[in-house]
Amino acid sequence: MSTETEARGARKLRKGVVVSKSGTKTVKVAVSYRERHPVYGKIVSRTKHYQVHDEADTAKKGDVVVIMETRPLSATKRWRIVK
Repeated sequence: MSTETEARGARKLRKGVVVSKSGTKTVKVAVSYRERHPVYGKIVSRTKHYQVHDEADTAKKGDVVVIMETRPLSATKRWRIVK
């Protein structure tokens, strides 16, 4: 993975959980993160869902995966599974 990122430049990586299988070679991944509320200052948990390309078609619901930003693969897919 390190040589791949060095050759292509720095790409965004996220770690998340597969929440559904959307079709052939596509899964939906939920990435959770924590941030400070802009007004009240409380730390709140947020979740963002990504449509992710799974070339090997091996990811199952509940799997923890690492995804990497890539070129647009469809109208909604901009990420692919690395691990």
